[in-house]
Amino acid sequence: MNADVSARLAWPDDASTMARIQVAAWHANYAELIPAAELEALDPAQLAERWAMAISSPKEARMRVLVALERADVRGFTLVHPSYDPDSDQVADGEIGEFIVDPEHQREGHGSRLLQAAIDTLSADKFTRAVWWIGSTDDALRRFISESGWEPDGAHRELAAEDGSTIKQIRLHTSLG
Repeated sequence: MNADVSARLAWPDDASTMARIQVAAWHANYAELIPAAELEALDPAQLAERWAMAISSPKEARMRVLVALERADVRGFTLVHPSYDPDSDQVADGEIGEFIVDPEHQREGHGSRLLQAAIDTLSADKFTRAVWWIGSTDDALRRFISESGWEPDGAHRELAAEDGSTIKQIRLHTSLG
């Protein structure tokens, strides 16, 4: 029996589930990188409101939120948009700005489906290259996207947490042409 799985553009009604998944994923993936107080301060209602606005009133015409579904249940989501990096071309370079699969439903194909939907969406929006910032120590995510044809492009950055600690990231890229 095949599961009923798909990916589609997100609807505003998906926002509260997306926020719940985001909080769970951040706790699972960033507990060693982000101070506990910052993780505990995540407000699902506030995140849901932000996601609903991003879905219903995106800041950019080419900003899209996509969800991975199992039947009618959201299992993950991604945000794609033009890359705002100083060395990027906002016309040609798209970015995967957020990519989260529910920790309880990983390794079920949702990530692959979501990544393909993101690539298809970026391509449909006429981007010719995609970039994705990932944690420098996130070996599982790096392996997953490297197996999909992404490679480091040499760029790196550090994001500051409220307590002054930093999260190091590297940028990967792939051609969409």
